[in-house]
Amino acid sequence: MTEALAAWAPRALSLLRIITGLLIIQHGMGKIIGFPVVPMYATVKPLSLIGAAGFLELIGGALLIIGLWTRPVAFVLAGLMAFAYFIGHFPKGFHPLINGGTLAALYCFTCLYLSTAGAGPWSVDASMKKA
Repeated sequence: MTEALAAWAPRALSLLRIITGLLIIQHGMGKIIGFPVVPMYATVKPLSLIGAAGFLELIGGALLIIGLWTRPVAFVLAGLMAFAYFIGHFPKGFHPLINGGTLAALYCFTCLYLSTAGAGPWSVDASMKKA
């Protein structure tokens, strides 16, 4: 059973990258283009700290989805999520469940993993290695 599951590990890595990108890009879309409509993002200014984070989420999420430059993009996004946690959530309390930082922490460590593991076989990065 373990051997059968191990054969799927590279594809599971690709799925983790794609889903992570889809989840991160929605935050950037909400902040930058206003879709989906999120009331707390209604007044985000593009040149603010939250606006800059939105651009990184939008572009970084798109690059993760297609799997282009996955390692450096995921590393930057991991840093962004750590920054978001410590600037936006940690001052509200120590525990992520209480301070609302659970997603930021999870995104941070998922992206940190992707920055070391790479994109997986279903990616532009993998296609460029074959060529």
